[in-house]
Amino acid sequence: MAEKSFKYVILGGGVAAGYAAREFAKQGVQPGELAIISKEAVAPYERPALSKAYLFPEGAARLPGFHVCVGSGGERLLPEWYKEKGIELILSTEIVKADLPANTLVSAAGETFKYQILIIATGSTVIKLTDFGVQGADAKNIFYLREIDDADKLVEAIKAKKNGKAVIVGGGYIGLELGAALKINNLDVSMVYPEPWCMPRLFTSGIAAFYEGYYANKGIKIIKGTVAVGFTSDSNGEVKEVQLKDGRVLEADIVVVGVGGRPLTALFKGQVEEETGGIKTDAFFKTSVPTVYAVGDVATFPLKLYNELRRVEHVDHARKSAEQAVKAIKGLEKGQSVDEYDYLPYFYSRSFDLAWQFYGDNVGDTVLFGDNNPQSPKPKFGSYWIKDGKVVGAFLEGGSAEENQAIAKVAKLQPKAENLDALTKEGLAFACKI
Repeated sequence: MAEKSFKYVILGGGVAAGYAAREFAKQGVQPGELAIISKEAVAPYERPALSKAYLFPEGAARLPGFHVCVGSGGERLLPEWYKEKGIELILSTEIVKADLPANTLVSAAGETFKYQILIIATGSTVIKLTDFGVQGADAKNIFYLREIDDADKLVEAIKAKKNGKAVIVGGGYIGLELGAALKINNLDVSMVYPEPWCMPRLFTSGIAAFYEGYYANKGIKIIKGTVAVGFTSDSNGEVKEVQLKDGRVLEADIVVVGVGGRPLTALFKGQVEEETGGIKTDAFFKTSVPTVYAVGDVATFPLKLYNELRRVEHVDHARKSAEQAVKAIKGLEKGQSVDEYDYLPYFYSRSFDLAWQFYGDNVGDTVLFGDNNPQSPKPKFGSYWIKDGKVVGAFLEGGSAEENQAIAKVAKLQPKAENLDALTKEGLAFACKI
């Protein structure tokens, strides 16, 4: 098969790839210099839409509506945009071999791609229950959500199983967002997770109590402290029951599993330095191989604010790390210096009429402030995390744009807060005066 050569190759077709392409176009790229290789069949899009508006029963989001970079208020990059810029979109192409010393990638179809500079933007893959040998986990209508194909299959099942029973396995990001989406579609929803409260990697028990109460008020059943250990299916091979470790059995027409992801780094094992589950990079996302950069979920990078190496799985970092890598690549070419990546961790979610944002680090002591009654018509509450007498993290539900900016500023500046009682009383006002 013919070999194709490019100056720059972005491997992966998700959010990071789209934002990197935009930055290349901004910095100046010649037609034919840049290619994006993606196993998906569509141009890069804003992945968060899949667990939110894509699943709405009315006014649902569909492509081309949410191609990058609309998620951050930018221009929507349609397939034509890539053509106009001379950027080659190589879609429906899975790379099965990467030979970094030879600057070569090989596809499942046997095509060879050469590059001078590679940006690894492969993202994560979902962890599947079949990976653990869970009995019956290969039944039909057990879904995972990562790509647009997954979302399309789930949409079809929602239509086919109208007013049916749905079981969500997992109480993290995907679990909470999909629990809400399926409830809005009039399904009878149960959520199952082993932890003592939802989103335990970020939420305190106080924050989680609000969301669990709110979901319960919406009619979602929450089952904590147990896991799915098996599934039974009917004569068509479709799932019909979820067996829990505690002995309970739940009826199910649809099961959605959200139990985490793994960074897609297997292609590069032994060829590049790794750290804490990701590919180790510097503050410009350059790896231990000088012609190779890694961005988004796969990168373990120096988080300047906390002086430590971290891997961050979130769309905000995918966007910003991609832009930083391209600035660094072009800066080197032009002999211009680029500032080190100085990232403030940021996470957000929306479900039902709720919307929360979190900035900073969730370590140390916590305080909870505001109205966190799940039955309030307009709840607004938050938390601060305090370490060594300084506020290092801030969370806010129901905040305005200005209030969200205020908590971001607090997390970045890390003001002193010695008295936790006073901080609780002051609440949001503490952030707004900084």
